[in-house]
Amino acid sequence: MEGVLLTGPSAKIPYAPKTGSFPTKGLQTGACAPYIDDLNELMERVAEARATRLALIHAERTLALRRFGHAFTLRYEAAKRDGGWLDFDDLIGRTAALLSEGTMAQWVLFRLDGGIDHILVDEAQDTSPAQWQVIQRLTDEFTAGDGARDGERTLFVVGDPKQSIYSFQGADIAVFEERRRGFSQAFAAVERPMQVLELLHSFRSSSAILRAVDAVFAGDAAQGLGEDPPRHIAFRTTLPGRVDLWPAIPKPDRPEPGDWTNPVDQAAENSETSVLARAIADGVRDMLGQPILDAKSGKIRRVRAGDVLVLVQRRADLFAEIIGALKAAGLPVAGADRLKLIAELAVRDIRSTLATVATPEDDLALAEALRSPIFGFSEQELYWLAAGRERGTFLIQRLRDSGDPKCVAAMALLQDLMAQTGYLRPYDLIARLLTRHDGRARLIARLGPEAEDGIDELLSQSLIYEGAEVPSLTGFLVWLEGDDVEVKRQVGNASEGEGLIRVMTVHGSKGLESPIVILPDTAKRRPPQEGRILTPPGAAPIWRGRKGERPDHVSELADEQTERQMLERKRLLYVGLTRAESWLIVAAAGDTGAGAESWHGQVAEGLARITDSTLERIPAAWGGDILRLSHGDWPDSAPDAERVAKTAISAPDWLHRHAPKPAPPPQPIPATALGGAKVIGAPVVDADPQAAMLYGTRLHLLLEHLPGRDSAEWPRIARDLLADGEGGLPDPAILQGLLAEVTEVIQAPDLAQVFVLPGDAQVLAEVALTATLPGIGVITGAIDRLIVTPERLLAVDYKSNTEIPATPQDTPLGIRRQMTAYRDALRRIYPGREVQAAVLWTRARSLMILPDALLDHALDRQGGGA
Repeated sequence: MEGVLLTGPSAKIPYAPKTGSFPTKGLQTGACAPYIDDLNELMERVAEARATRLALIHAERTLALRRFGHAFTLRYEAAKRDGGWLDFDDLIGRTAALLSEGTMAQWVLFRLDGGIDHILVDEAQDTSPAQWQVIQRLTDEFTAGDGARDGERTLFVVGDPKQSIYSFQGADIAVFEERRRGFSQAFAAVERPMQVLELLHSFRSSSAILRAVDAVFAGDAAQGLGEDPPRHIAFRTTLPGRVDLWPAIPKPDRPEPGDWTNPVDQAAENSETSVLARAIADGVRDMLGQPILDAKSGKIRRVRAGDVLVLVQRRADLFAEIIGALKAAGLPVAGADRLKLIAELAVRDIRSTLATVATPEDDLALAEALRSPIFGFSEQELYWLAAGRERGTFLIQRLRDSGDPKCVAAMALLQDLMAQTGYLRPYDLIARLLTRHDGRARLIARLGPEAEDGIDELLSQSLIYEGAEVPSLTGFLVWLEGDDVEVKRQVGNASEGEGLIRVMTVHGSKGLESPIVILPDTAKRRPPQEGRILTPPGAAPIWRGRKGERPDHVSELADEQTERQMLERKRLLYVGLTRAESWLIVAAAGDTGAGAESWHGQVAEGLARITDSTLERIPAAWGGDILRLSHGDWPDSAPDAERVAKTAISAPDWLHRHAPKPAPPPQPIPATALGGAKVIGAPVVDADPQAAMLYGTRLHLLLEHLPGRDSAEWPRIARDLLADGEGGLPDPAILQGLLAEVTEVIQAPDLAQVFVLPGDAQVLAEVALTATLPGIGVITGAIDRLIVTPERLLAVDYKSNTEIPATPQDTPLGIRRQMTAYRDALRRIYPGREVQAAVLWTRARSLMILPDALLDHALDRQGGGA
């Protein structure tokens, strides 16, 4: 009804009733005449109800927003609580609560009052209201009279409202001014008035740049920069300076048609952004090597790449075009200061290749990879390969079965990577693709030098992933997609050697400076994009709604927010202009509007206000004149850079010969492999050695677990142990024989010192042992039963030999060497204790202690003893 009965948003009186103009005059005086009064009344009612309708809809949407926000924040808080995490807002909020609420706050403030003498607030213009709350609570004690201790305490606030550009972090220039007045009143009340000092001197920029800045923001143009317009005094009065205002490059009437194979969103060669980017690259190339007076050293030198800083308002088309043009011109550029990794074409190509390696049946990933510079398939070649497939036939099968040389080479590359996925981490796979298979060279040849940024960051991010997750290829691909990784990079320093040309946003340049600053992104921009949420001062967020569909009070709030954002853009211009030391260049591509509609227009108006000097006009290569404001005499020449003579170094001879193969690392020697016989006499010819070894293994297993257990449980325990042991559960007769022998061994009177022990003895079974012995190296072994008392250790080894030696001297050499190794190793592990080695002969149910004199020379050259 409103669309029919009310005027539109562009009418002289928006959304007013169409009284007298609807319906047509013919109908008003004709057939509809009896109903016109009722219709006019309806129009009035619709117009009056519109505000109520909009308010109701807005309230419903705000309620939905808050319900969603409540549910979301509950889950967010639960996730943080489960992980034991606190974000930055939590730290600020909890600190403010600790200082503001309850009796605990009084105690904390009392304790702090005894320990805080001075408070320094730096970058105060970027301080959020929540942070100001913490500062205010701390300073309340400074102005509350007698504190915990005597002595003068001070508050020192450093801030420049002209540089307040972080509203997205909660900074508000109005809050800054309010806090300044509040602190002044509080300290004046205790007769300690605050002093407001302005630092008018600039220790960075030349007079030319400062004059231009003051002119740009003179008079009404200073609105939004604080209470007073900017006034600067150059500290370096003799520093030569330049401010160049380039004529805006107009948008072409008709873009030049490019190669049809190029992406549709690629700028045309004659587009205003491309022309400006090339002009900047040409200008920078001409600057390098020119003389400049170094502001810090006061010496004349040549311009270096690191002296140039290019600042844009946003990372849009112009941002990428400038980086590409600088690289195409062969200039050293640091690349983007922020990189959305998955948006880089080179990264997408590598990702598609890795996705094919992880899942060869992914036809889309394989098609993307084949069309990439890594494989270099044309659109026609891909069509010939893919078209006409039967249902269920994967593209990888067509590639594998094709005999075309290009397909064979592509399949060989993929198979090589597939063969390595079980062994190599994601970083190594990518490196293999880039180096062994020339992936890096192919990508850069097609995409240009700017592709290196994305490739290098992908390698760096893969290392970060491997440090936080299990390094699998599938996991890396999911992580790369899911996290939407954006990398913030340090883009170099102008003071480091020749340095690199830096391209970044004005926000990112806060706190930086450079001898030469270029502002190319100064054309007319749309008003700030409206978000969907408004946060009124001191109130909860509300739904913003569309323009023309908001209640009046919401429209006022939206207009106020838009105005604040426009004023912040002005402060952003101030920050960009004041980054320059000696040379400031302002350029634009496209429509610049008039006056305050663009940065370019504001600078042009500012330079027009400077009437006491002659502005120089220099013809521009693309048409029009460059307007230059100069100060001082720019140097005509500079000394050549000092070059350190390189000393010739002859290549060492090892550079021309293969390195020797390293010796294999020494392998541990089992104590049972030290050499020598293990039995007395020759082995029985008709004996089954495997059966004997299996019998001994089973006997060892039972002697390990049965001592100390209830004898009534021995049969059950034996069956369980042997069923899971080597050879499985033996025949009943063999099992019965094993149990009988074990029972006799454990219960033998002569073996009480092994199985019946005093209370202070500690018994260890199957003790794994590793030790380094002189002359032998690392030995390993397992002691069947180790008895440890405070005074001595007894190492017992079970032997099920058929023939038993009559005396220790008759013990086979191999057994003596084994027991000597155990004894010497235990002496190193338990220094100061007596160590004895013994053999328990299970067939004889006897324990034979091997004397030290017999063992002392058993290991000599592994030939001691006979």
